[in-house]
Amino acid sequence: MRPQQRLLLPALLLLFFLPACSDSSTGSRSGERLFADLTCSIPENDILDGGVGIDGIPSVQNPPLVLANAPGAAYLEPSDRIIGLVLDGQPVAIPHNILWWHEIANLDLDSGERLAVTYCPLTGTSMVFDRAPVDGAELGVSGLLFRSNLIMFDRQSGQSLWPQMLRGARCGPADGTELPMVASLEMTWQGWQALHPSTQVVSSELGFARNYRLYPYGDYERATNAQTLVPLGGLDERRPPKERILGIPTLGGGGIAFPFFELNALGMRGVVHPESAPDQVVVFWDREVEGAMAYRPTLDGESLVFHVVDGRILDQASGSQWRIDGVAVEGPLAGRALEPIDEAYVAFWFAWADFHPETELWLP
Repeated sequence: MRPQQRLLLPALLLLFFLPACSDSSTGSRSGERLFADLTCSIPENDILDGGVGIDGIPSVQNPPLVLANAPGAAYLEPSDRIIGLVLDGQPVAIPHNILWWHEIANLDLDSGERLAVTYCPLTGTSMVFDRAPVDGAELGVSGLLFRSNLIMFDRQSGQSLWPQMLRGARCGPADGTELPMVASLEMTWQGWQALHPSTQVVSSELGFARNYRLYPYGDYERATNAQTLVPLGGLDERRPPKERILGIPTLGGGGIAFPFFELNALGMRGVVHPESAPDQVVVFWDREVEGAMAYRPTLDGESLVFHVVDGRILDQASGSQWRIDGVAVEGPLAGRALEPIDEAYVAFWFAWADFHPETELWLP
């Protein structure tokens, strides 16, 4: 495999990234050179060198966690977005602020689970993976892109490439191996703290020369900004290119996307039973936390139907009240939880539509 062209980052990104690469323990090496002899099952013309080199954006391994009031959490603003997980019973937040600069956080749990929390700033994709298929090996940033999306590599073989949005290896000896996803919630830091006052969060004291208060991509995330680092073959103009959507790739032939702007129009909280699969999925929306998540609408083998009454998510059968994280907080079912759809994740619309051209688009 040989990337077909070298894609140089704009001057703004080089200004931020190149001085920061020198503190990577592995150093910045050319992804084009290191992975030149790999065979891939994806179009090699769509694999481009991002210009920062392998490990030029260094992943982090078991980053230190602190409480929300600790000095190491002072870099976060209430509106900053985080990826939220409950790990071995402990709520943990991995902020976008950290992943803008590192893209992958490898976490080794006391339970034996080995996870990779990943965020691609170019495609807006928050995805958490179980590292069991690579025997728990750490995942790193290859410096290569597949249609704008992060390509990871595993430190076990060093020679397999794992495009994030394809959810598995597509180059090298592990080609065809899938990475199981682990359910997570993307929302604001303030919203996550309201759900989990005892949460821990990744500390800014990671030993790297980074300003975790600073978003290094200018106005790239602006919803109407059509700029991409990798030119698109075509742009699906049904939604603004950088609008966030909740996507479920396993639902229907091309998946289904729930646009945040449309969910927001439902009110402070919203519920969607999509017409194409009303018994398979329910989506909860919460404007206060700026987040959405998908669940299986069943409990103890019984189907549940949800609706919103006076700003509260209720199930029609018991009248219990539910939160964005799928937990019932009042009523006969208080303390019970819905099963999340592990494969659901947040992405920018342009990237989701590019990877899922046959996607269904939910509109109210």
